[in-house]
Amino acid sequence: MWSWVAHRVTGVLIFFFLFAHVLDTALVRVSPESYDTVIQTYKTPLVNLMEYGLVAAILFHALNGLRVVAVDFWSKGPKYQKQMLWTVVGVWVVLMAGSFYGILQHTLISWFGK
Repeated sequence: MWSWVAHRVTGVLIFFFLFAHVLDTALVRVSPESYDTVIQTYKTPLVNLMEYGLVAAILFHALNGLRVVAVDFWSKGPKYQKQMLWTVVGVWVVLMAGSFYGILQHTLISWFGK
């Protein structure tokens, strides 16, 4: 049940990110100065944390989507759905832990120094 909710929530979050991304990219044609201002806003630690959240949402949505496909199209999928969910969560945690410093490096250095 909760994986269903998380899958829908991450899908909506990804949709809103794509919508905002199209809008801010369109600014480059309307006003290059405004575009530069928006890009400067994206270089803040808060937005960097939001980028990490975006990676988390995309990664979970993708991995859980593969699980949903396996449950729907594999004859033994419903029998093993719980094990596949924990596999998805485990892979997601490992990948998110591995990407932590790479994505948040700028923020960590600005907060704590080198």
